[in-house]
Amino acid sequence: MRIIDISQELLSCAVYPGDSAPSAKRVKTVKEDKYNLTELSMCVHNGTHIDAPLHFLDGGKAINELQVEIFYGKCTVTDDSEPFSDVLKRCGERLLLKGAKEFSVLEIEALAQAGVHLIGIESQTIGDMDVHIAALSAGIVPLEGLRLAEVPPGEYTLCAFPINIAGSDGAPVRAVLMDG
Repeated sequence: MRIIDISQELLSCAVYPGDSAPSAKRVKTVKEDKYNLTELSMCVHNGTHIDAPLHFLDGGKAINELQVEIFYGKCTVTDDSEPFSDVLKRCGERLLLKGAKEFSVLEIEALAQAGVHLIGIESQTIGDMDVHIAALSAGIVPLEGLRLAEVPPGEYTLCAFPINIAGSDGAPVRAVLMDG
């Protein structure tokens, strides 16, 4: 089995315009304190991350309230040049889209009807606010900021568990694909 890391490195990751960039500060060192300790400051939507319904839906579920099963299992990786109608015919509960394309509301509605529960994209956003509201209202969880350039289209197992942060509208993820 091959395991492919499809996450961004956090401290050098892409940051959505207007969000604060992540930073790390070494506050203890082995030399001075006999151990190293790092403090981290970041927006939960930096780098590779999950959007919880609470991000756009008043009263929506927080990241810690989502069923963890959605973040692990069979997924389809497809290229944004593939006709969307073909993608719909063969994708399962999880769909990862290679390339720069973002989703439209009509595509989100079609994905919901097809039984998709998680969509992943290389961009820091799956689309505008209307796209997010449509996806989250339909029970589709966005996984944003993936790195899929070196991943051939096909069927994989996705493992993309968000950090458990009570009451949060999103969380960082270490996402991997497994084949074989």
